[in-house]
Amino acid sequence: MPIPQAVTRFNKAVGNKVLIHLAGHGPFVELEHVGRKSGKVYRIPLNAFRSGDTVTLALTYGPKVDWYRNVVAAGGCRMRMGREILTLGAPRTVTPEQGMARMPAFAKVILPRAGVTDFVELPVLSARPVAG
Repeated sequence: MPIPQAVTRFNKAVGNKVLIHLAGHGPFVELEHVGRKSGKVYRIPLNAFRSGDTVTLALTYGPKVDWYRNVVAAGGCRMRMGREILTLGAPRTVTPEQGMARMPAFAKVILPRAGVTDFVELPVLSARPVAG
């Protein structure tokens, strides 16, 4: 069961503006996606975990959130992770067992308690250093 819609709305309006500043530190990333209707570029903070040429995300609000639907429609996105900008390909749904296996220890404790069961992985198509 995903996190409630009221939390989703609050984070979209307030939380994301604060958390975006943590992008590039620890598990926090900045995901850049393009609106499937508006064509507008959006940037949101998320937690993501890379293993080799794959990035895994827990869909903590479920698969119907705008950013995920935009990434699916576009066939990929960009992500600032650590000191790199990654170009990512189309997301692929993985089972809860596969997704949890790719999570670090702290997430393996938190995500089940939050009722998170949706996970995706995205292939890393290219990576370049963050400018500056």
